[in-house]
Amino acid sequence: FLARDTRRIIREAAKKSCFICYKMGASITCCETGCNRIFHLPCSPDGECVTQYFGAYRSFCWEHRPQQALQARPSQDNTCSICLDTVEDKISYKTMGCPVCQDARFHRRCIQRLALHAGISFRCPCCLNQEAFMTEMLTMGIRLSKKPPSWESDQEVGPSDQRHGRCDAATCLCRGGREYTAKKGRWQLKLCSSCAAEGTHQHCSSLKNSTYSWECSTC
Repeated sequence: FLARDTRRIIREAAKKSCFICYKMGASITCCETGCNRIFHLPCSPDGECVTQYFGAYRSFCWEHRPQQALQARPSQDNTCSICLDTVEDKISYKTMGCPVCQDARFHRRCIQRLALHAGISFRCPCCLNQEAFMTEMLTMGIRLSKKPPSWESDQEVGPSDQRHGRCDAATCLCRGGREYTAKKGRWQLKLCSSCAAEGTHQHCSSLKNSTYSWECSTC
């Protein structure tokens, strides 16, 4: 982008409000013809919007985003293939699946984190298909990395069972300290939905109770 184009977009965005948070400065418009919904990129998860990180970089609101057309799951095991926690029993914004094996189910936040860590080795965690799976995930708004897998460098990733456990906000407001975490409420620790390498107390980053996911400044 040219500098003058960037300045023009910023001026125009200052006059537009996000349909999710209702604050000004929104610059992303749904690409569906006739739809005038505008939103901030960080608000996308809360509004269940999708941005495709390839080609024309198109964005869609919750109503017009691409939908996965998967068959009913053969098994009754409603667990995420990545974190093994429970997933919804149907495909939705938060619950996704593999278009090839049709059996893998995973949280959007889990597959996004896997995509960034796996890099060029990103594939279905169950059937290991890569090409068709990667194309589907890109279409559904999963951001991929062109880097080698993070686990190939001992300096970039720790033990697989080591979970980040501190608040990395510029100013931590918790009296219990950065390592304190509660199961829910203002001192619940939220990890970055993309890298899971940074965290914040809900209150320290002014997150609402309804906030589904949060991304660190690096991501």
